[in-house]
Amino acid sequence: MRQLLRFAWLEAQCCLFAVLFFLGLALVRVLPLPVDPADALLGWCLAVTLVLWLVGWETGREVAVIFGFHLIGLALELFKVRQGSWSYPDTGHVAIGGVPLYSGFMYAAVGSYVCQAWRRFDLRITGYRPRATAGVAGLVYLNFFTSHVTWDVRLPLAVALLVVTRRTWVHFTVGRRRYAMPLALSFGLIGFFLWVAENAATWLRAWQYPSQESVWTLVHAAKLGSWSLLVVVSIVLVAAVKSREGRLYGDAGDLTVQRAYDAPPEPVARRERTPVR
Repeated sequence: MRQLLRFAWLEAQCCLFAVLFFLGLALVRVLPLPVDPADALLGWCLAVTLVLWLVGWETGREVAVIFGFHLIGLALELFKVRQGSWSYPDTGHVAIGGVPLYSGFMYAAVGSYVCQAWRRFDLRITGYRPRATAGVAGLVYLNFFTSHVTWDVRLPLAVALLVVTRRTWVHFTVGRRRYAMPLALSFGLIGFFLWVAENAATWLRAWQYPSQESVWTLVHAAKLGSWSLLVVVSIVLVAAVKSREGRLYGDAGDLTVQRAYDAPPEPVARRERTPVR
């Protein structure tokens, strides 16, 4: 039970950006504002990003990664809204093609979670195949676009993902104990919680699917697979940055991504961490 509580506390810290996003989303729905709710939420997200960086919660490198997620998510939003996959009840004045700019921060929240989890859980990935995994992640992202004009190949891509990550493990620390799970399993678990968050976001009218225009309904369970695949893109992007530790920045002893064809690194004494009471 203590380990479960420690795990929950660390997860809560990792989700701070997402929690603050939902707080802002709730506030713009209930408070009388002199500006459009979408514009107010954009200002809130920018302020949250700045404050988290100033207080040291997010590092400068993590903010850069989050900005990259924002651009990737915004590109996907522009295409999907144009295709009618979903829409935004409020767009405000700061919008492009019917997509409010705050939408990119929903993807940035996922990026923030991955970066925070990497640091707070002391994540290590072993048996990683960077090129093969990045190739599948690129096809996953491309399929979100091409599925509207050709075939939707998310199921074959999911199988390909299982193949390229079949011996890839993610190691993490809770308290003083070290655990490990298959990387593919982490994709599914994070995807499930993103689906739960999506239900909360659509209920607060951050966006809506065609089936939710007249009355709110539960997001279809098929979106679980979509979110799980999107998480692949997120982790591959962060892993690409982390794989440069000791080469472009940091020390070689800080390397957290071990490729499948690399020799096992020399044991490095892990930094002491204050136990959670």
